[in-house]
Amino acid sequence: MKKTTVQINFEAEKLCAIQQYMKDETQLQAELGTLLQTLYEKHVPAPLREYIESRDTSVMDAPKRSIYPAVPAGQSSPADSEE
Repeated sequence: MKKTTVQINFEAEKLCAIQQYMKDETQLQAELGTLLQTLYEKHVPAPLREYIESRDTSVMDAPKRSIYPAVPAGQSSPADSEE
C-alpha cells in the first residue's frame, strides 16, 4: 500500500530525551508504527480492514508461470507426450 507521513506536535525536550535513551531513531519509528497499527486494528471495523487489505496491490499473487520450461520450436513439450 502507498505510505503517507504522519505529523504530530510533541514537546521538543521530551522528544530529545526519548531519542537520547533509545539511541536508534529507526527503533522510535518502528514503535510509533506499531502503535498506529494497534490503533488501526482497535478502531477500524474488521470488514473494512479486510476490504482495504483486499485492495492492496502489493499483496496480490504474482503472475502464474508455466511449470514446464520453454520448448524451442520443432520439439515436443512434456505435456504433449502425456496424451
